[in-house]
Amino acid sequence: MSEVVEYESSENKVNVKRGLEGVVCDVSTVSKVNPETNSLIYKGYPVQDLAENCTFEEVAYLLWHDDLPTASQLKEFEKQERSLREISPALAQVIRSFPKGAHPMDAIRTGVSFVGMEDSDTLTRTPQKDYERAMILLAKIPTILAYDYRTRQMGKEPIAPRKDLRIAENFFHMVFGKVPDPRIVKAFEVSLVLYAEHGFNASTFASRVVTSTTSDLFSAVCGGIGSLKGPLHGGANEQVMHMMKEIGDPAKAREWMIQALADKRKVMGFGHRVYKKGDSRVPTMKKYMAVMSEVTGETKWLKMYEALEQVMIEKKNIHPNLDFPAGPAYHLMGIETEYFTPIFVMSRITGWCAHIFEQIKDNRLIRPLCQYTGSTQRSVKPIAQRT
Repeated sequence: MSEVVEYESSENKVNVKRGLEGVVCDVSTVSKVNPETNSLIYKGYPVQDLAENCTFEEVAYLLWHDDLPTASQLKEFEKQERSLREISPALAQVIRSFPKGAHPMDAIRTGVSFVGMEDSDTLTRTPQKDYERAMILLAKIPTILAYDYRTRQMGKEPIAPRKDLRIAENFFHMVFGKVPDPRIVKAFEVSLVLYAEHGFNASTFASRVVTSTTSDLFSAVCGGIGSLKGPLHGGANEQVMHMMKEIGDPAKAREWMIQALADKRKVMGFGHRVYKKGDSRVPTMKKYMAVMSEVTGETKWLKMYEALEQVMIEKKNIHPNLDFPAGPAYHLMGIETEYFTPIFVMSRITGWCAHIFEQIKDNRLIRPLCQYTGSTQRSVKPIAQRT
């Protein structure tokens, strides 16, 4: 529900739209939630069609070049990305020194910042330079994440990236040492496509705000990562899995949800500020969550999903968002819960950079106003006179 608060000052009345809800602050050609079809479109293409028919690399190309690639364009794009996957020995050593208990989102944020430090001229902002930086991050973020996963989470030596694998395949190779069943790879790649872009969400807006100051692309991406870490944004997919583990048994799910609603508990993975009839990405991701259940033979989480979804719709008419099926799908792939949101970063780097390109091309500093509600102007008293 929109929260508009009316404040009255000595000058005038101001309607404050908290959280900027409903405020249109700019134009964009990157993506749109189409209310007529309740569909998310990237550059005009429905995301569910892209997820079923395109690789993640094709979608990355689309977001950065305005249309899907030809076979030769895709080949060149893949060649460039694959040539940049290795990280420097200095960054590898930094990752090894991260505190054992640090959250992987902090690791990925620090890794991106370090990559930015390796660029000696970050404030030179040309379209070509920023495109090259975006490609570097698309290539290196999965390597940073896999290196951190192997060394801190698994206590093993890192595995070097391969140049003959797509991004999704290569990530599994670097983390687990092998490329899994093609159905698992497809489910993972579908999640990357669905997570790639979503308009002026919190992390994208944060990236655009940083960009609007004419700071560098790496700083803008770090701003996006910091925003995405929050449980009310990207961190929700982790919280969904923690919730499901707390419930434990599908037979307990219905009563758990009824009690949670009675207690007015925040239930992660439901509702969305933009979608009013349900997140258009959910049916596709739920389909591939079901595929993961079939591949692994583990039906527990799908049954729990359906029970929780049914109660929330019955009682509140609130539908799941993408995080609700994505969390358990990643769990069924064997991925540790704390790494769900960093995988989101692997994907959303494409959308962030598309918006960074757009912002800097026709830039205006993003600097909203606020309504002051503090004390009226007063005089400063010497300390001896203060009571």
